[in-house]
Amino acid sequence: MLEPAYQADVVIVGAGVAGLSAAHRLTSQGVTVAVLEAAPCVGGRMSTEKVDGFRLDRIGQLLSTAYPELRLAPGLVLRPFAPGVLLHGDGRHHHVDAPAGARSARGALHAVRALASAPRGLPGPRLVAASRRAASRRAAFRVLPGAGQGAASRAARAAAPLGGAVDQARLGAALTRFSTVPVERLLARPELPAGQSLAARGLPARTIDGFLRPLLAALLCDPALTTSSRCADLALRAFAGGRLCVPEGGAEALPELLAQTLPTGTVHTGVRVTSVSTTSVSTAEHGEIRCRAVLLATDARAAAELLPGLRVPDFHPVTVVHHTTDEPPRTGSALLLDADRGGPVAHTAVISEVDPSRAPSGRALISSTVLGTPPPDLETAVRTHLGRLYGTPTHRWETLAVHHTREAVPAMPAPHDLRRPVRLLAGLYVCGDHRDTSTVQGALHSAHRASTAILKDLGASGSMHRADPTPTAQAA
Repeated sequence: MLEPAYQADVVIVGAGVAGLSAAHRLTSQGVTVAVLEAAPCVGGRMSTEKVDGFRLDRIGQLLSTAYPELRLAPGLVLRPFAPGVLLHGDGRHHHVDAPAGARSARGALHAVRALASAPRGLPGPRLVAASRRAASRRAAFRVLPGAGQGAASRAARAAAPLGGAVDQARLGAALTRFSTVPVERLLARPELPAGQSLAARGLPARTIDGFLRPLLAALLCDPALTTSSRCADLALRAFAGGRLCVPEGGAEALPELLAQTLPTGTVHTGVRVTSVSTTSVSTAEHGEIRCRAVLLATDARAAAELLPGLRVPDFHPVTVVHHTTDEPPRTGSALLLDADRGGPVAHTAVISEVDPSRAPSGRALISSTVLGTPPPDLETAVRTHLGRLYGTPTHRWETLAVHHTREAVPAMPAPHDLRRPVRLLAGLYVCGDHRDTSTVQGALHSAHRASTAILKDLGASGSMHRADPTPTAQAA
């Protein structure tokens, strides 16, 4: 319990991943910190509900092994989805082997180079045939075998959501460029809504609608692709340079590990902050707490309630529906996207195949995400859609939980400032995903910027704590 006269160098309001990571960086430099959290536990929106041996994420944001700020959580185990994604389009599953690194995408780039080196006098059909041969030698895409289909008919349908061999090669080359272009160059590009930007780069509409739109919807929670093209580029860069993954044990594992790195007594839950200044905070339970600086690490709306001048962005609603069954669909640990957009589910996975710790033995956990305003009859609509996506009856599946978060992810429409100020004035700072990109990486990076500014203003000596190596994605 906090005493009324308790003092600290820095008081951090909010024990989500941004506040906890800022506290870790500050305490590692000898700065005394008090983290105040109104909820009874840490984590904020990265929370996990436990029901009968299942671990059910409330929002379930996807992480990437390419997120550099995850290095701050030693011991974090990342459970990767199967490489790439599984697309449901035209009634079939299409496995897009996106790169782990950029190896697969580089294969498609070789196909583009083969096109460039082909004789210019080739007629159109021969040029297409040459491109197909080049793409097949190092293809970055493949279709899952279908029962009753010959090899020729399967190959003909393989590229349905992606276009032909030339389109696939262009996509592979684009992913390669994303994985290697420095972040500074991405942020210097002209800014447009993501959907317009993709079309302006010459990518075919079939590739955009069949693959990039459902992929970016899963990464940004924005199916309309109104998000800034710079934010979308960063998301594609992380996808091309790493593996999509989830934390072992549920989303709460990341904030809990960050909290464990802090000195005993740093985090205080169940403490409601009512006002802030540059030298103190007032709480409902413990009165005034004096300090040298205050960092607001809450969500955007809570921060604006304490500092009315702060802008509150629009938000993308997210609904996560968790089902269980004793006969799991045969999609393995893949992330399944709907290229046809034939129902409310944007993406789904047998998450217990990705992270077995999330379900008791003998049971499968299927977690599905609905973006935007959910339909009136959500349960029926989701079950019907999942039946088509997985190709199996779902009427016997048991619904474990439905988590709807109206203000789940801050919107990032163009123009969007990816580096909104974290230093409001000397002694008063703010961080969170609403100050950067609306991702876990963005929340952690904004905390990095805020803690650096605090250390500079406080005159703290020494260099910033050198983080442990990036967690390795481990197979489930």
